[in-house]
Amino acid sequence: MIFKARTGHPYPTAHVTRSPHQLYKFNHTSPPLSGQEMARNLVFILALTSLYIGLAAADWNILNKKSKSRDASSLKNYCESWRINVELNNIKDFEVVPQECVDHVKHYMTSSQYTADSERAIEEVRLYLSSCCSLQGDGKDAWIFDVDDTLLSTIPFYKKHGFGGEKLNATLFESWMKQSKAPALDHTLKFFHEIKDKGVKIFLISSRSETLRSATVENLINAGYHGWSSLILRGLEDDFMKVQQYKSEARRALTKEGYRIWGIIGDQWSSVEGLPGAKRTFKLPNSMYYLS
Repeated sequence: MIFKARTGHPYPTAHVTRSPHQLYKFNHTSPPLSGQEMARNLVFILALTSLYIGLAAADWNILNKKSKSRDASSLKNYCESWRINVELNNIKDFEVVPQECVDHVKHYMTSSQYTADSERAIEEVRLYLSSCCSLQGDGKDAWIFDVDDTLLSTIPFYKKHGFGGEKLNATLFESWMKQSKAPALDHTLKFFHEIKDKGVKIFLISSRSETLRSATVENLINAGYHGWSSLILRGLEDDFMKVQQYKSEARRALTKEGYRIWGIIGDQWSSVEGLPGAKRTFKLPNSMYYLS
């Protein structure tokens, strides 16, 4: 039914298509339809309306389900891409994990995939050591480990603080560290003792504050680590430095003492980049935070 308003007429004129062969026109003076015709037209209109509503509702439901599925898939892809690019060091200096990706990071960091990825990294270290290094046995062969999320896990802390979705509260974090309850990461604990038994000197270079030395030593021993040569922590004079610069300076001091640094293991790029470097570096996965 098509309505066309005409100038001078108080009501619109309607054109109703009855059939392909017949066109009826009426205006406000046209005689009314018979009761039978009105009933037949009403039934026809109601039937069409019901059919349209039913199809529209069914189509909306299908599209809605597809849309939700597509949105969920797109979000998963986005968050996994974000996580991977953090590991590749393409995404840098972020303060918090994007809110829409917190659950994704949480799922990964507490999953068997995280464990498998970490264990694979340590297997690559073992493969490297099997052929890389001509250990001199003179006490100058060295290996460097980071501490947090390399030897000890901070996941128990981040479980209570949004898995990186909250801006880090340094005071709360240090209070947690002082409890000396961080668990060992089993994959590095085993390797730590393997390399120590080869006669390699182990140096732990951490971005933790010097004020946490007693708590850190206690935590390491309780977790099963012992026999390292030195634990290097940040003093007051290091506070103005970025983590990468501080750790580079710590390595420079070791090389000046004649140590040959065969390798570094850490969970942050700032732990393994910078000069002087090692013959080989290995990064463990961690997308909860970034230290530059």
